[in-house]
Amino acid sequence: MNYVMATYSKPQVSILNGIVMGGGAGASVHGRFRVVTENTIKPGSICVSFSSMLVSYFEVQTSALSTYGDVFLVFAMPETALGLFPDVGVPYFLSRLPGFFGEYVGLTGARLNGAEMLACGLATHFVPSSKLSLLEEALCKVETSDPNAVSAIIDKYSEQPFLKDDSVYHRLEIEATSKADHWISETVQTLKKASPTSLKIFLRLIREVRLLGIGPSLVLEYRIVCHILKGHYSKDFFEGCRAILLDKDRNPKWEPSKLELLSDSDVDRYFSKLDDEEWEELELPKRLKNLPTYAIAKL
Repeated sequence: MNYVMATYSKPQVSILNGIVMGGGAGASVHGRFRVVTENTIKPGSICVSFSSMLVSYFEVQTSALSTYGDVFLVFAMPETALGLFPDVGVPYFLSRLPGFFGEYVGLTGARLNGAEMLACGLATHFVPSSKLSLLEEALCKVETSDPNAVSAIIDKYSEQPFLKDDSVYHRLEIEATSKADHWISETVQTLKKASPTSLKIFLRLIREVRLLGIGPSLVLEYRIVCHILKGHYSKDFFEGCRAILLDKDRNPKWEPSKLELLSDSDVDRYFSKLDDEEWEELELPKRLKNLPTYAIAKL
């Protein structure tokens, strides 16, 4: 589904007006136009659907949510805390963000608000939620699939949001030129709580897909997920689900427990082709005919 959405011939408009995590990110980030809002919802009020697994994770994490003023952070891929890794094609997009911001977002599960998504390129437009009904009404009247016409309509309702100086989008640059503060220690603690295996898998994945199209990226993701579900090399995913979703003690016992205990050859196994008859490689439909330029560019 993510591949078809990413290479769809008609322009799609994804409106992100709520909490967007996991599957919800995959269902929205592949759209040609990704519209975000200021999103002043309360924790537990879900406006964009996402996988039930991450709904539970979010409920556990509700008390830890931080805000910029009254704006809740809305986009995140927190899979490393579950012993998994960001998937559904999101690594393809994260790998193309400025600098190493994509690595930071995927490794830490950092939560981004609408202004930050627009600044880094995950979103294409920012529209105040008060104007969404007008935007939707205008889009429903469009009688062309010309992306320029669609973009012109969204532009009429778009605004430039205010990005605070202490935004997470600026933090990497700020910390490179200033003294250590709580943000660095909090980031380190977040990484220490995540599965070491997941961290190393994602870091290698995002570096590899930076040079791949969306199709090969999804094939590689699927291969890794299969190895994780088989549980031959590590059972961190099952342990993460136990600790975060079932028992909710939030104290997973990762194995291996430290990054230094994982060798490059250990990580290589997750990227190897499947050789089990019950686990087949992902085969995507060929989509080379009548595709617009922006879709072809993803291939």
